[in-house]
Amino acid sequence: MGRQHWKKIWVGSAGNMVEWFDWFVYASFATYFAGAFFPSGDPTAQLMNTAGIFAVGFFMRPVGGWLLGRVGDRKGRKAALTLTVTLMSASAVLIAVAPTYGVAGYGGALVLLVARLLQGLSVGGEYAASATYLTEASAPEHRGFASSFQYVSMTAGQILGLGLQIILQHTMSDSALHSYGWRIPFIVGALGAAVIFYLRRSMLETEVYEEDDSHAEERGTLRALWQHRREAFLVIALTMGGTVAYYTYTTYLTKYLSNSAGLPKQTATLVSFTALTVFAALQPLAGRLSDRIGRRPLLITFAVGSTFLTVPIMTLLRHAHGYWPALGLALLALVVVTGYTSINACVKAELFPTGVRALGVALPYAIANALFGGTAEYVALWFKNAGIESGFFWYVAGCAAVSLVVYVAMRETRDLDLTRVKKAEGAGESSLTTAS
Repeated sequence: MGRQHWKKIWVGSAGNMVEWFDWFVYASFATYFAGAFFPSGDPTAQLMNTAGIFAVGFFMRPVGGWLLGRVGDRKGRKAALTLTVTLMSASAVLIAVAPTYGVAGYGGALVLLVARLLQGLSVGGEYAASATYLTEASAPEHRGFASSFQYVSMTAGQILGLGLQIILQHTMSDSALHSYGWRIPFIVGALGAAVIFYLRRSMLETEVYEEDDSHAEERGTLRALWQHRREAFLVIALTMGGTVAYYTYTTYLTKYLSNSAGLPKQTATLVSFTALTVFAALQPLAGRLSDRIGRRPLLITFAVGSTFLTVPIMTLLRHAHGYWPALGLALLALVVVTGYTSINACVKAELFPTGVRALGVALPYAIANALFGGTAEYVALWFKNAGIESGFFWYVAGCAAVSLVVYVAMRETRDLDLTRVKKAEGAGESSLTTAS
């Protein structure tokens, strides 16, 4: 790939990293601020309250997907990416200054809720804008590799959050972290977003978008998306299993290891940090592999592995009473998930023509995440609170099984032309027909 392509990938990835740092920091530091915004009591109940607000952020993602997907298709990928990071910076500032329950009662939880709603709007558009930008900015033979940096940057954001958590855990007392230390990562996130805003103002638009000759009034509209409704429903179905598995082994893993397996918070955090570092390094390798053998083989491998290995992995993790056993199981799970994460961005972008690509990826993907990804942690804690924690393991496996059927039935997308303009009938049939 040329220098300009690498520059586009770098700027898009760096912004995505900061977006997801802010998004995931909420989850990774929830164990420290859960008691700050709600009355004292059962720690699991407090985590359920914060997880509920975490899930509410996901339900704003379809709105953000629609609004910012429309901006991305009508005003350009650059405009959408700049707006998303602005919203994320504002939400990080709100969380950083939110008053506690002791100061403002449930007023602090209300500020937390508003901040998560803003984050939901931001991330709802960020994923699609970034996925579209990274896919369009690369040569056809490198789309899988280039778009894999979507999850490299997403995971890097979480790694930075966990790394900061580890540093704070070793430099601050536990009481200080619960009192005020948890605010530090949100301040860092707000400052990082401001830097990325400056970088994105000078980023280059993709050639695919600039050369698109579809009617301007039809770009990014729900009417145009409806013409590609089969692809939209396909995005929801193929996302279902992947997003549940991803959030189970990333945002929920640290809590699961400390709250269920009984590992110290520091050990649980270190396990997640190490596993995610390896996971991030695997993404470009798997993305490059998909450029050679296709997208479907990787998706099918993920779905088969997740369907049959989730229950034993999660069961063994619950009884993993040390760093190395927990790390080994976490790595096994994330290697399986790589089959989905490394290529799902380009698969979704490849399904749609340019004039509706950002909205086509954003809205159905955000809906799937609101229904399955954002609720994964809450569902897990609900099963635990009900005394049937293993029921969640079967839930994750079941979602993967549904996506497996979709992966087997869909056609290969690797060789589709991004500049094509197809009618709904032709596009829908081509997306759902199994490749020969």
